[in-house]
Amino acid sequence: MAQPAERPSSDRAGGLTNLQKRTLSAAVLLPVVIAAIYFGHPYFTLFIALFAGAAAWEWTRVVVQDVRPGQPAVPIPLAPARPWLIPSILSIATTVATVLLVGFQTEIEWITAFGLGLVVVILGTAIARWILFGPDWTGQRDFAKWFTWGTAYAALPAAALVVLRSDAEFGFATLVWIIAMVVAADTGGYLVGRTVGGPKLAPRISPNKTWSGLGGAVAGAALVGLCTAFILNHTNVWMLTLISAVLGLLEQGGDLVESAFKRHFGVKDTSQIIPGHGGVLDRVDGLLAVAVAVLVINISAGGSVLAW
Repeated sequence: MAQPAERPSSDRAGGLTNLQKRTLSAAVLLPVVIAAIYFGHPYFTLFIALFAGAAAWEWTRVVVQDVRPGQPAVPIPLAPARPWLIPSILSIATTVATVLLVGFQTEIEWITAFGLGLVVVILGTAIARWILFGPDWTGQRDFAKWFTWGTAYAALPAAALVVLRSDAEFGFATLVWIIAMVVAADTGGYLVGRTVGGPKLAPRISPNKTWSGLGGAVAGAALVGLCTAFILNHTNVWMLTLISAVLGLLEQGGDLVESAFKRHFGVKDTSQIIPGHGGVLDRVDGLLAVAVAVLVINISAGGSVLAW
């Protein structure tokens, strides 16, 4: 008896592989990102507000739709059929308002602009908790905590990116350096980790990460710092290389933070908004950490790190 014909997989049936989806998504998004960075405010501010709003939606949706075994759903009286809807709207509104307010205050200093963003996040999340649960929200302390952290996690690094780009002299170069460094850290970590392997870095949080991969990430970031220093004729090549290496380490830490969040709530991806990549948070976790770190370094030094 003849064997039944093999059912074609989605790839053979004309569907796209995950790698093809990732490639196409990158091909579409990368020119948009580069154009937004190049043209700066207000285009960059609006783009970052959009991406930060998507990140806020993803975080809140995961928290509200908690899938941990035995964990009761968060009661949202305003929208019981779609419990994630109202919290997501409130988180998005706070996040977008933070980015736009900081972005359109181009005449104030970095630390003042970022402080303004922090105030907006605190007030916005406090108002949101009151709208959701009234004056007595203490019965939902766990949700309130995750909601507040999620809004800050989306809004403040996004505001940091906007503040960094607002530097008339070094804003464009800073953003290109940061993104190249994050991509190099991710790529270096993946390639070295897959090739060398070895002991796991944090098996309970991210089983695929290894210490060798961490070394590859740091090396990739350091290489970008070295190249950036030569391209900009930086007076202190090794200082920028060292700073980039440390930021590569921090980028991997940001990745682990987001992995811990997803593992805590039992999800693989924060959403499927970017085909082949998952959610916005899945792609920019390391970038968020690096953006805040670079802004803190600049504020501490009284100017752009690229000007040292």
